[in-house]
Amino acid sequence: MNKKAQLTIFIIVAILIVGIVAGYFALRNVILKQEIPASMEPIYTTFLSCIEEDLLTGIDILESQGGYIELPEFEAGSRYMPFSSQLDFLGNPIPYWYYVSGNNIQKEQVPTKTEMQNQIANFVETKIQNCRFDNYYEQGFEIIIGQPNAKVTIKNQEVTINLNMNLNIERNEESVLVKNHKVITSSNLGKLYDTAIKIYNKEQKELFLENYGIDILRLYAPVDGVEITCSPKTWSADKVFNKLEEAIESNTQALKTKSGSYTLTDEKNKYFILDIDTEAEVRFINSKKWPNGFDVAPTDDNVLIAKPVGNQEGLGILGFCYVPYHFVYNVKYPVLAQISLGEEIFQFPMAVVIQGNKPRKALEVEAVGVKVPELCKYKNTLTTVKTYDTELNEIYSEISYECFGTKCDIGKSPLQENFPQCINGYILAKSEGFQNTKYLHSTTEEASVNIIMNKLYEKEIQLNLGGKEYSRDAIITFKSDVSSKTIVFPSQKTIELAEGQYEIQVYIYRNSSIKLAETTKQQCIEVPQEGIMGIFGLTKEKCFDITTPSQIVSNALYGGGTEKYYILESELINTEKIEINADALAPPTTIEQLQQNYILFDEKGLDIYFK
Repeated sequence: MNKKAQLTIFIIVAILIVGIVAGYFALRNVILKQEIPASMEPIYTTFLSCIEEDLLTGIDILESQGGYIELPEFEAGSRYMPFSSQLDFLGNPIPYWYYVSGNNIQKEQVPTKTEMQNQIANFVETKIQNCRFDNYYEQGFEIIIGQPNAKVTIKNQEVTINLNMNLNIERNEESVLVKNHKVITSSNLGKLYDTAIKIYNKEQKELFLENYGIDILRLYAPVDGVEITCSPKTWSADKVFNKLEEAIESNTQALKTKSGSYTLTDEKNKYFILDIDTEAEVRFINSKKWPNGFDVAPTDDNVLIAKPVGNQEGLGILGFCYVPYHFVYNVKYPVLAQISLGEEIFQFPMAVVIQGNKPRKALEVEAVGVKVPELCKYKNTLTTVKTYDTELNEIYSEISYECFGTKCDIGKSPLQENFPQCINGYILAKSEGFQNTKYLHSTTEEASVNIIMNKLYEKEIQLNLGGKEYSRDAIITFKSDVSSKTIVFPSQKTIELAEGQYEIQVYIYRNSSIKLAETTKQQCIEVPQEGIMGIFGLTKEKCFDITTPSQIVSNALYGGGTEKYYILESELINTEKIEINADALAPPTTIEQLQQNYILFDEKGLDIYFK
């Protein structure tokens, strides 16, 4: 019994000791604070206010910059990938959590909570030494501060900082030394960061932003389709891209999560609701003013053209015309995710990449780079390249080298760089205001190359039909060995040309009312016979009736022609416009007459005048 009583006493004493120690550590700042003389209490209160102010400032900067106070090293984008490593949002640089570098490498820079805690601690350590005590110096106080050492802890609804730093206050015969300081401030940083990670992981796993982007692409741009018409379908690439920019901006902002302002009325717009449960308010932002990239193929000098099928010679048995089209897009743009609770906003950007009408591949644990062509890895032939205009004035241009379909970027001329070895490759020169130039050159030995580039001149087009000025629909193309340029007249009336040999084509279209009746024709195919005979490969003929509905051809070829013409630079320098005279064709009333017009078109010439 005595042993049990002694054991009970020891347990009670141990509990008391633990409680005293825990209480000391929990209340030590209060104890220390209570030991501060009353006359020095305002100074210490000011010091704690400085800590809290610096802590809140650090949190605010970190939330506005995607979890960073000290930004990662900046990496510029390129003409292939428009993203740098940071998004400029209202003058505030925010590091991308995911982006594709200028040399086509997928990269992540997502901060951990530990890294954020360390950055806030470093920020407070730097700023606290600027705490001002001027009023107290005037009162005769001597205040000496030591070197700071801070530790920050981020929780869901608060951020705590423990600052180990000597604060020595003296006046007359009174003095006090405080070493440890603790400040707790209310903040949703932890919650906001956890929600940001949840959104980012969902994007990397499901690529929901890319999938929304593809839906926008197919809704607002010509991608795949077939239209019943006998005239070509044309789109301006610039207008398509402008429409896509506006659509991406507005549709991205419509995205929401099941949180914040989500209500039952939003059920009508389920398409825009992301399956992410969070109490925070989440917004997704895009601006057409931010860096982005749009390209599409095939194009003819910035014009998308789909040509009709069914009006060519020998296809009259179809009894109708149709225009099939398929365009392939590469689209790149940033999206900024903003997560808010109360007045606090945590934001981070991500790059959205659509390649070949498809979303990029989801990023694995480690970033995977796009493989550099084998040819471009081995550059060992020193070559000097300079580019000039036709008057031998040196110009600056972007130089690349192409060999058997593989193109390697070299740099900007004038340059002296190593080129990959190749026989009968091409040096490609590109400069604003000049025609892209290809120069045949074998890089088997060291050499110096001078390239002459033709200047581009913008000219107005005047189109005449049958001797009278024409201002209705037409497609005008200038084809050369170097390039092909097309304008859709009259919405486009100017074109940029350089000296050279061109084949000029003009297709003029007018409204028509050719009515094609419904037709039925029989299609027969060989199918396997039923039963045991089919096993031995025996077949039989099976026929189907294929019905083509009636249609009205609303546009038909009405005039035009083709002409080969060598354009001199002197003609481009000394004139303002190009006048093209074309002949009219008989208005077609049947599909046969329409096909006949296409045959006659090849025999029609054009009269070309520079004025």
